[in-house]
Amino acid sequence: MGIRITELHCKEVICVSDGRRLGFVSDVEICVPDGKVLAIVVPGPCRILGTFGRADDFVIPWGCIQKIGPDIVLVDIKPDECRFPRHKFRLPV
Repeated sequence: MGIRITELHCKEVICVSDGRRLGFVSDVEICVPDGKVLAIVVPGPCRILGTFGRADDFVIPWGCIQKIGPDIVLVDIKPDECRFPRHKFRLPV
């Protein structure tokens, strides 16, 4: 059974290790020549009242996804280890 990338945008990401809600999937990192999904991207939390932008994004490797359900994605990763500055992440291929 497959899933479309557009269906991931509606799903909330929750970390299994500590139960923390990371946010909603906003983007997907894909390796174009191979057609593989490398990671999902979740925007970082808003800073003070949302007026000073957002914190660093969570870039979660595809291999760390435990389960994709009808409305959530469960991941097994330490959230502090998967933070990258906004729009400046690159996963090793």
